[in-house]
Amino acid sequence: TSPTQEERYYRTMKIAIATDTNSGITALEGEKLGVYVLAMPVNLEETIHYEGIDITSEQLYDAMRQHREVSTSQPSPGDVTALWDKVLAEYEELVYIPMSSGLSASCATAQMLAEDYEGRVFVVDNHRISISQKSSAWDAVALREAGCGAQEIRRELEASGLDSIVYVGVETLEYLRRGGRVTAGAAAIGAVLQIKPLLKIEGELLDACAKVRGTAGCKKKLLETIRGDAERLSAKWDIDIAVAGSYQDAAALEDWREMAVNAFPEHGGIFADPLSFSV
Repeated sequence: TSPTQEERYYRTMKIAIATDTNSGITALEGEKLGVYVLAMPVNLEETIHYEGIDITSEQLYDAMRQHREVSTSQPSPGDVTALWDKVLAEYEELVYIPMSSGLSASCATAQMLAEDYEGRVFVVDNHRISISQKSSAWDAVALREAGCGAQEIRRELEASGLDSIVYVGVETLEYLRRGGRVTAGAAAIGAVLQIKPLLKIEGELLDACAKVRGTAGCKKKLLETIRGDAERLSAKWDIDIAVAGSYQDAAALEDWREMAVNAFPEHGGIFADPLSFSV
């Protein structure tokens, strides 16, 4: 039988939802949404900072422009369990939504850590990052409010995990070179010719799907690629579209959103987020 309103209320009260800043959800947004947020570490010349806590996007991009050593990594097991212990002091169960297992080992690490929590922590691997990961957190909250248990929330999120595609236009090949995804020679040629790769994250796969000249061309091609996939997929599903960007200027991020609105006038609810540091 379906749970009563009172049963749904108490079930909601005992289940916590948590994710990390790869979702683009800040600590303040998390408080409003009812989601706990783990800050991801950022290594700046061998000093560890935490996204949104002691390093801002402006500081990150300044360091990148100065060609300082910058990298991101998965959170330490101690940081993960410290958050879980804090949450579980108030709640009976926790649904934890890390970034995609195809992009980081942080999901596998969390799954291993959860084994010590006697069935109280449910780690979701639904293959998402950035805005699509944020969407998973929204869905988790909605499922909790509908009276779903933690195990059911995980099952539903993982069942729909592959129903998203992320497209990434890359301004510089430098960090792809450092990560071993392109060769030094290809990065050098790309810099000279102003070649911008367009990447596509679908499920666990990160692949290059196009190469264009210049930033404006990259944005145009990105929207054209989304249009093609959206038209194909809309025959089976309702499509939601959102954009993110590594912009310090809020007006520049709004301009990017307006480009998407003009490309998809039928999707009036398109919103824009700052891009999470790992992406």
